[in-house]
Amino acid sequence: MLPANWDDRKRTDDVSVKRHSLPAIHRGQYPRKGIALALGAAMLLGGCDTLSSLNPFDKPEVYKPDLTPPEPADKLYNEGLARLQNGDSEGATKKFEGIDKAAPFSPYARKGLLMTAYTNFQASKWEEAITASKRFIAQNPASPDAAYAQYILAMSYYNQIPDTTRDQERTVQAVQAFEQLIAHYPKSEYVLDAKEKLLVARDQLAGKEMNAGRYYLEKRNYTGAVNRFREVIIKYQTTRHVEEALMRLTEAYMAMGITNEAQTAAAVLGHNFPDSPWYKDAYKLLQSGGLEPREDRGSYISRAFNGFQSTVGSLLGFGGR
Repeated sequence: MLPANWDDRKRTDDVSVKRHSLPAIHRGQYPRKGIALALGAAMLLGGCDTLSSLNPFDKPEVYKPDLTPPEPADKLYNEGLARLQNGDSEGATKKFEGIDKAAPFSPYARKGLLMTAYTNFQASKWEEAITASKRFIAQNPASPDAAYAQYILAMSYYNQIPDTTRDQERTVQAVQAFEQLIAHYPKSEYVLDAKEKLLVARDQLAGKEMNAGRYYLEKRNYTGAVNRFREVIIKYQTTRHVEEALMRLTEAYMAMGITNEAQTAAAVLGHNFPDSPWYKDAYKLLQSGGLEPREDRGSYISRAFNGFQSTVGSLLGFGGR
């Protein structure tokens, strides 16, 4: 049997449950926070003019677009030539570069890009010349001026070649650029000079290998020395270092007790460079061990020099035997 006041207690409990299930803000626990939010919203709405004044893009007089028409491409090109003739390479470069911005699809854009490469080259700004010449070649591979752009590219690398004690990355890039010029534009007027510069650059790379080989030889690291000298006779046998490389191979192989390779190196040296002082040294070294120069046709040294005279002739512009 239910208590007499059950209904009244139930209603009281229901109200209590409902009241305590409401969020705190509706129970009046945080009235000040609600008022602050309302006041803040009112201030934001009332301060629209103030916020608008803070907007930097709401000032057309400050951010008014420049509607000045660019200079004609032909005018920029002629002004660039005039400045170049007056010795103002930097001013000329700016004019030529401006053509690309003013009229990128005009016939003058191609001329301006080539002249940009040239003026930067004249000013010894190698990186800028490299960038412009590469871009010209990429955009105009079939142009009659592409060979000249390739020549500027190669010479920009060439003029940065360091001495043999330093990293030879630029030398490698110069070699590659000159080889591309010779291969892609064989009838170009720049090919002869490219071949001469290529010999110099390759000689530099050989010199780097020789420095390392001599170091290893001095430290009695004969395997390391052989590897370096082998690079010279295989990759750079048309350089002035090849004679010494063959003699150093004779020396290293004698020290290692590999006499057949020592004899082959000396024999190849004597066959191709009979008057070389390095051959005389190699011959004496063999004799000190009771040996004579004798070529092993199966040796990599012998194979490296098959057709050697023809290779030299083709690089220098005349035929071999």
